[in-house]
Amino acid sequence: MKTVYPLLIVLVLLASCGKAKKNTVESVLESNNLEKIREKRSSLVEEQKAIDDRIVLLNQAISKLDTVKNVPLISTFKAQAEMFNHTLDIQGNVTTKNLIVLTPEYNGILTHVYVKDGDKVRKGQLLAKIDDGGLSQQLAQLKIQSDLAKTTFERQKRLWEQKIGSEIQYLQAKSTYEGQQEAVNQLQKQISKTDVRAPFSGTIDDVIIEQGSVVAAGQSQLIRIVNLDDMYIETDVPERYLSSIVSGKKVEVSFPVLGKTIETKVDQAADFIDPTNRTFKVKITIPNKDKSIKPNLTARLKINDYTNEKALLVPLSIISENADGEQYLYVVKDKNDAGEGVAKRVIIETGKTQGDVIEVLSGIADGEEIIKEGARSVKEGQTVKVLTVETKK
Repeated sequence: MKTVYPLLIVLVLLASCGKAKKNTVESVLESNNLEKIREKRSSLVEEQKAIDDRIVLLNQAISKLDTVKNVPLISTFKAQAEMFNHTLDIQGNVTTKNLIVLTPEYNGILTHVYVKDGDKVRKGQLLAKIDDGGLSQQLAQLKIQSDLAKTTFERQKRLWEQKIGSEIQYLQAKSTYEGQQEAVNQLQKQISKTDVRAPFSGTIDDVIIEQGSVVAAGQSQLIRIVNLDDMYIETDVPERYLSSIVSGKKVEVSFPVLGKTIETKVDQAADFIDPTNRTFKVKITIPNKDKSIKPNLTARLKINDYTNEKALLVPLSIISENADGEQYLYVVKDKNDAGEGVAKRVIIETGKTQGDVIEVLSGIADGEEIIKEGARSVKEGQTVKVLTVETKK
């Protein structure tokens, strides 16, 4: 009996293997029997359906047990009150009141030019001379006549004081002397117009006309003189900034050509609004100790028009707008130790924009955790997992 059972087991196994071998896909195909092939196919389809049903049950069980599956992964930052200086970006050109092209006050020949390009000159210094056309000789004759009239007047005055002579003789001598003196003064003023003098201290930028040229009063350009000490920028600012851009406001001025940036202030804000373009003038003084800043140089201005010492700033990229035109962003609520929390939509009111950030006036509080990366993909009430909390916005 002991030898019979093992033999029976072997026979059963061999029979099963033979039957299994006869029922494989390969054996069915080798049989070339259409009915058997169809039967095998139907059997496999039923087995596949049963497996799919089991997989669905397993997925449902996993979804219930694995709470972090398909939870959006996000990054956040904490709102933090900070100084916010909003600026108006505008362009302007450097200028100076001490830049002038001198023209003559007298017609004639330019007989002398006493300076050359680059010379430093003082206020009142003689720069050039125009031929006076004989006025000097006339002045010399007038002075002789004036001296004679003066002598006559002084003598007549002494006699009149001694009660000698008539009053009319005294008055005539006085009138003649005063007339001669006035004529001398007038001619001296006329001759002084032949002198070309520096109206202020500065540098000769260009000697425009050559010595020996004929010049016309008020027309011929003689010499350009400039002083780089008193430089300023005058620019047009839209009228909506009338109350926010006033004298004393801080200004950052950059000169792209020089690669230079300086800090200064608004020196003057005009009270007149130009009706043609609705702007007002703003004057900004420019320190220029090294003389590197030149007239007509282009400058970029950042004028401080608004300051909030405790502003809450967020990136523009995380703000969305609903159908009612309200702006909103998402914050994280009820975050646990694993970094999982709930996305909460918050309606906000925004203020001024500077670069890629915007000021939030209401809707969020200092220290609130705001969703940054992933803000566009989360939904209200959705569970989220915070991967990182950024320290910078």
